[in-house]
Amino acid sequence: MPTISVVIPAFNAEKTIQETIESVLNQTFSDFELLVINDGSQDSTLDVIDNIKDERIKVFSYPNAGVAASRNRGIAQATGEYIAFLDADDLWTSDKLEAQLKALQENPQAAVAYSWTDYIDEYSQFLRPGMHVTVNGDVYAEILEKFFLENGSNFLVRKEALLVVGGFDELIFGPEDWDICIRLAAKYQFVAVPRSQILYRLNRTSNQSISSQLARQESQNLKVIEKAFQQAPDSLKSLKRTALANLYKYLTFRAIETSCDRSNSLTAARYLFNAIKYNPALLKQVKVMASAWFKIMAIAFLPPQQSRQLTIKSKKV
Repeated sequence: MPTISVVIPAFNAEKTIQETIESVLNQTFSDFELLVINDGSQDSTLDVIDNIKDERIKVFSYPNAGVAASRNRGIAQATGEYIAFLDADDLWTSDKLEAQLKALQENPQAAVAYSWTDYIDEYSQFLRPGMHVTVNGDVYAEILEKFFLENGSNFLVRKEALLVVGGFDELIFGPEDWDICIRLAAKYQFVAVPRSQILYRLNRTSNQSISSQLARQESQNLKVIEKAFQQAPDSLKSLKRTALANLYKYLTFRAIETSCDRSNSLTAARYLFNAIKYNPALLKQVKVMASAWFKIMAIAFLPPQQSRQLTIKSKKV
C-alpha cells in the first residue's frame, strides 16, 4: 500500500488538470497513489488525464455532486495512511509531500501538517503571498478565528483522523475545508511547515459573476461560523465576533481586488462596515482602512480602467 493517497476532485478541469497532476508526479516523495475523482465533467478532462501515463494515477467517475462529496469519495477509495487533497487548478512545489510527511513523522501527536500558500493567476503567474501563518500544537482557537491554512489544497492528514471526524460536510459549498479543519483542530494537534508550498489559483476570468461568488462565499462562511461556535466550548464562544470581523475584512478585499465594477463598491463598503462593526479596533489600522476606502471610492467614481490603474499603483505604494 502507498504511504500517501492524493485526492484530486475534478469538474470540467481540462485547462488546468495536466499542470496540477504534473505538480504531484514531480514530488520528491514518490510513494503515493493519485486518485482523480471525476465529478461529472462534460469537457475533455478525462482525455487529458488519459494521456498522462503513470501507474500511480487512478480515475474514478461519478455524477456531479460537488467538491466535498468528491473528497469524501476519494477518502473512501484511499489506501494510504495519510491523505492529501489538491484542487484541480492548484499546484504544489516539488517538496510539499516530503516536508509535510516528515513533519508528521517527527510529531506523532499531530494529525495535520500544513504549509504556507502563495497565490497565482489563471496563467500560473505569481500574484501575491498568502498569510504565511505558523501555529503549532493546539490551534483550535486560532482556526476558529480565521482559516489560516487558506485552502483545501494545503494539508496532509492522517486518514484515521479524517474518519474520526466524519469527513467533509457535503452541505457546505466553498469553505468545507475550513469546516473540516475546525473539527480536526478540536481533537488533534497541527504542525506547520513554514515554507510556501501551495500555489492557489485565483481565476479572475471566471464565467460566474464576482457578485454571485461573493454572495455565496458570505453565506457559506457564515454557515461554517455558526456551526463551529455552536459546537465550541463556552470559553471560546467570545471569539465569534473576531471570526465574523475577519470574514468581512477578507470579503472586503476580495470585492475590491477581483473587479472594478462599480456595483462591487457598494458590496465592498457593506463588508467593510460589517468588519468594523464586529471589530471596532480595525479603525486603528489606519493604513489598511485608508487603502480599503481609497479603492472603494476609486471603483465607485472612476471609469473601470482608471480605477484599476489607481488600485494597482496603490498596491505598489
